[in-house]
This record gives sequence, structure tokens and C-alpha cells, in this order.
Amino acid sequence: MLTAWAAIAASLAIVFLRKTIALVAREVHSTMEKIRTPKPGSRHRGIAILAVILGLALAAVTWDLSPSYNPSSSRDASFDLTKNRAGGELRVADLKQIRWRRQLRVLLPNVRTALSYQPEAASSHEYEIELVKRFAEKHYLELEWIHVDNWDDLIPRLLEGKGDLIAANITITESRKNKVSFTVPIDTVREKLVVRIGDEIRTPADLVGREVAVRERSSFADLLKEFRKQHAGIGLRLLPEHIPAYAVLSGVSSGEFDIAAVDISQLEAQADQWPDLKFVDGLTRDSIIAWGVNPGAVELLEALNSFLGREQLKKQSQLVYKDDLPGIKNRQVLRVLTRNNAATYFVWRGQFLGFEYELMKRFADSQNLHLEMVVPSRWGDLIPTLNAGGGDLIAASMTITDERKKQGIAFTNSYNEVTEEIVARANDSGIISLNDLKGRTVVVRRTSPHWITLEKLLDQGINFRLVEAPDNMETEEIISRVASGEYDLTVADSHILSVELIWRSDIKPVLTLNGPVSHGWAVREGDQQLLAALNTFLDNEYKGRFYNLVYNKYFQNSTRILDHVASHQEYAAKGNISPYDAEVQKYAEQYSFDWALIVAQMYQESRFDPKAESWAGAQGLMQILPTTGELFGAQDLHGVDTSIETGVRYLAWLHERFEPELTVQDRMWFTLAAYNAGLGRVRDARSLARKMGWNPDRWFNNVDRAMLLLSHRSFYQLATHGYARGKETVDYVREIRDRYNAYIRLASAH
Repeated sequence: MLTAWAAIAASLAIVFLRKTIALVAREVHSTMEKIRTPKPGSRHRGIAILAVILGLALAAVTWDLSPSYNPSSSRDASFDLTKNRAGGELRVADLKQIRWRRQLRVLLPNVRTALSYQPEAASSHEYEIELVKRFAEKHYLELEWIHVDNWDDLIPRLLEGKGDLIAANITITESRKNKVSFTVPIDTVREKLVVRIGDEIRTPADLVGREVAVRERSSFADLLKEFRKQHAGIGLRLLPEHIPAYAVLSGVSSGEFDIAAVDISQLEAQADQWPDLKFVDGLTRDSIIAWGVNPGAVELLEALNSFLGREQLKKQSQLVYKDDLPGIKNRQVLRVLTRNNAATYFVWRGQFLGFEYELMKRFADSQNLHLEMVVPSRWGDLIPTLNAGGGDLIAASMTITDERKKQGIAFTNSYNEVTEEIVARANDSGIISLNDLKGRTVVVRRTSPHWITLEKLLDQGINFRLVEAPDNMETEEIISRVASGEYDLTVADSHILSVELIWRSDIKPVLTLNGPVSHGWAVREGDQQLLAALNTFLDNEYKGRFYNLVYNKYFQNSTRILDHVASHQEYAAKGNISPYDAEVQKYAEQYSFDWALIVAQMYQESRFDPKAESWAGAQGLMQILPTTGELFGAQDLHGVDTSIETGVRYLAWLHERFEPELTVQDRMWFTLAAYNAGLGRVRDARSLARKMGWNPDRWFNNVDRAMLLLSHRSFYQLATHGYARGKETVDYVREIRDRYNAYIRLASAH
């Protein structure tokens, strides 16, 4: 027996040692090259790096580096790779075992099988795969994809120990919950009954004598089974679980199915194809999509939930709208496409600023709209994103050109005029006229109007080299590269150059290429009502008091500009949002929150002022009431560390009070609402939402509406916890959500 164990251990050690030696060899070779051809002062660093690598390699051979590994338990039967406690074959691999073998085995349907059932789920399938990859990368694991031809074999394979995780758009049902453990929700599918126009179904009793087609093992199937207990005579036709939505809709339209349950989003997205169909109001059921793990894999489930909790909260809405101003007012959100730089939109001490941002904020306020800034990753994505419905307008210091108008957009009246300036290093004295550009190199983005201006100069016979800059690079960065000597020359709009010249002396303008050019905001050419409203706004504001104050703030006030530029550069370099990022990150990590969300909440609570006190007596950065502080043993609530720790602990306590079956985002919005209004009032609002026929598990457009009603006597006098400052709580959650989303968008744009 000992001999067998020794052989197994030796085999594993040899495999692991070979991989380790190969890895170390590559790193040593790379480091030795750096040592042989060092930069000034780098030889000692190279030797130090080599020493660290060799030390880690030695540790890796003899020690498991994963933080969960406890050497004292290495001989425990639970860590045995081949046996379980009863001495039989091991079927449960928890996180320790997975880290030991450095591999996560993921069960998923054969791609052809999955998409032949449900082609519209391709994007969801890709999203799940991307999430799995990010989780594996976070835990330094390799991935083994195990494709299964039959959907029904996924759970048996998991329980047999032939995989560690099911990532397959799998719906949580009671029968499945009895077999496997599910993560927090990945997605939610809302199903409703769909019928032909003219068919009137209002209550479950109206289904008697009818046959309802529904996906097998879906939540709606469970709901219909409940209806059948109360109303005999309801027919049930079970469909394959992953039948595509278009097949169901086609079946109802053709009469093959009498009535059917279908994902709401699928009919809404294909409404023009099914003008003869409609939804039945009221009869609705949500199906929760999650990942499945073996019930014994407790640590793996905990790690997945921690990871998904943060990733799902970051998930941005992919909704597309191409409506004009009436539609925008109906959804109450104005989506503005822009870029992140010191002249348009940026973070300064946690708040959002920028010339374009402040003008757009004033316009949105004038229309009673919430403002949502959207930052595509490249300049060239602005117009395509607008035309695709990913935004309602562009406000990005965009020059009005005929070439851009040909792309299906319309511009407002001009709201700023600038000149195009050739920029060189401060000690460059060789350019006096356009002819002096001969033999020089000019670097600009191809998507900028400067490219067209320079091409016209080339056509005139001025011989210089035109080079394309990366499309995600801001003009400020291109100017910095000119200053450092990496680029020869560039072109910049005069207002951007004026900001740069306030804080730097290593560049200068050497030539003005043309007369003033105009900036305008851009909308889709069909959105004439939005265009008219923007032009009316500019007629009232352009060169008025507010406009002049904002213009001077960003382009002429040197003190403010220096402060803004420094903050913008710090954010670009380090991702810093607040003065307290390090403290927030420490406690957010400890309680599995996204630190940027806590920063957004902190700004909403105190504007980052540790001395802040509210009318109700709440204190410090996180505005903790003394009575709440006592519950958590906190003394000095004005202390930075104490306030942040107590606030995050209280948030975590509230978070645990809500069902894990809620979507990650809604559970967080409920938690924030409870932090502001109290847990009892959120429960009152959910109860009221249920009575009003709204979804008690959705905050936005559902429970938030009920929260507003709790400010009215006719509603709050019937509530357990009485009156609620409903608007304050609704605004509180929305403001934090919007600020957090903006932080995430800005971070992803860098």
C-alpha cells in the first residue's frame, strides 16, 4: 500500500516538477537577457528578480502556493486526490483539490447542440464562457472544457465527479436544487403566456379547457402545475427545455400551439415578425439561470459566488433604443456618448466634471431627464454606437464636417469654435510655414477631422509623412508623446492645446492650419425633435452666463485647470477615484463587495467629508448613526478607517437579509435602499409592490414605485413601518447606481 502511494506521489511530483522547471527556465532566460543588456541602474533589479523567481520556484516544488492550502491537512482524507472518506472513489472536488491539480473542469453542452436548440442564446452562452475564463484567471487555473451532447447528462456527469462546474444556461428548479448547488443568478428569464390577438385570457381559470405549451423543467411549468391543482382541466404540453423562442412563437401563430409561455424579451425583440400575437398580462414567472456545482464543493461555491457577485454588478445594460425625444422622456434617461479627457468628461475627487458633461447635465435637467454618460473604447466607435442605438446623442467636442453628416447623423448649431494647430516640441524652431513640414512626420487619429485637413495638404504637394495614432488615444496623450520625442508633430484643437499650455512648457503651437471650425452635438438624422430641443437649449444658453462660467472653468481658469488635469492624470495612471480608495478596497474585499460601488455610496453619503454630520445625527464618511455604530462596536465614527469598516459591515449585514435567489443587481439595490430607509421599510415596499401587481423582486420600475407610494398617507398608514421618505430613497439608489456605472465605464475605457 505504501509502495503504491509512493508511486502515485512520485508521479505527481515529477509532472509538477517538469512544469515548474519549464516555467522557471523561461523566466530565468528572460531575466538573464535583461541583465545582459540592462537599462541604466537595472542590473541589480534584474538579479533581485532572478532571485525571487528561483525562490518561488523552489517553494512551488515543495509547497502549494494557493492561499486556501493548509500543510497540516495535506494528509487528511479530504485532500486525497483518489479516495474519499469512506475509502471509495472520489466524486467531489472542492476548491482545494481543484487548485492542487491547477485545472477547472467545466461541463457545458456541445456548441452545435446548444445553438441548434436556441440560436438566440449565443450571446448569453458567450458571456458565460467569458465569465468562466475570468474566474479561472483570477484563481490561476487552467480550463478543461468538457462538452456534453445531451443536456440531460450534465447533472449526472457533475455528480459522478466528471466535472467541477456546469456553465450551460441552466435554469434553477426545485428538482434540480435537490441534486446540485447553484450559484447566485447569472441571468433571469421572465416568461409570460402568449396568445393570438383576440384571444382573451385574464386569470388562471380562463385556462380551463385550453392547452398550454411550456418548456419542460422551466419555472413556468412549475407554475402551471400549481394552477392545475386549483383548476382541473388545464392542459399541459411539455416542450424541450431548450427549444428556440422563434419555434414557440411560430407554433402559436400557426395554431400548432394553443397557448404558450415564452421569454418576454424574445417577443419584444421580434414583435414586427409576430403582429398577430400578444402577451397575457399578469400571468408571469421568472426563471433564474445559474451555474451548478456539486453539493459537496462548498468552498468552490463560495468562491464562485464572491466572484459573480462583483462581476454581475458590473454588467452594463445592453439595451438598444433608437427613439426620438418622446421615447427618451418615456424612459426618463438621456444617454450621451462622449470621450474621457480633461476637456469633455472626467472624474475629479469622485465627482463627474467636464465642459461637455456640465452642458449636457443642464440640458438633461431642463428636460427632467436622468443623465447617463457612455464612453465607447475608441473615437471611431462614437457614430456607429449612436446609429446602432447605444446612445441618444454625441457630445464630445466633435467638429461639424460633411464627411460625418454622410454617416447618417445631424448636427446641432455650433456651440464652440476652435482652430487646428500644429504642435511641436518647445525647442523646435524649424517650422515657420507650411513648406517647412517637408520631411517631417505628423501623427493624428485617422478618425479625427485633422486627418482630412492633413490629407488636403498632401494633395497640395506639401510633402510630409502622415502617420495614424491609435484610435483610443486622446489628443493629450499624443501631445505628451510629441513632448517626449516619441512623435514628431501632431495637430490639436486650440481649446485642448490651451489647457495643455497652462500646465506644461515643453510643447508649443507652431502653425494654425485654418480658420475657426465649429463643434456641434450629433443625433441620428431622424431624431428631429431631439435636435430641435438641443438647438432651443443652445439658443438660450450659448454665450450666456452659465455657458461662460463653464467655459472659463475648463479653458481659462488656470488654478482649476491645473487641479483638474492633475486629478485626471492620477485617475488615468492609477485608477484612483477618492482619497480613501485603499481603505475602501481593504474592507470591500473582506466582505466581497466591489470597492467602486462602496466609493460611489460614500460620495452619496458624505461627499468624502470625514467630518460630515446629517440632520438625523449620522456621522462620518459612511454616515453611520451612533446607535448602529454601537451594534458593531464602533467608537469614533468620524475616523476614516472606523467609518468605512462599520459602513461596509453594516452593508454586508443588510445584504444577508435578502434572498440569494434575487439577481445580484437587485439584491444590491435592495441593500442600498435598506441602508438609506431601513430594512423594514424596504420590506413594506416589496409587500406593497406585490399587492399593486408589480414585481417584488425588482427594484427599478417596480419596488421603487411602491417606495414612492409609502410617502402618501393612504399607503403608509397600512404599512408595518409607517411613513417612508420615498423619493429620497429612490434618488439615493439611482444616484449610486449611476455613479457606479459611470466609474465602471470610465475604467473600461482606459
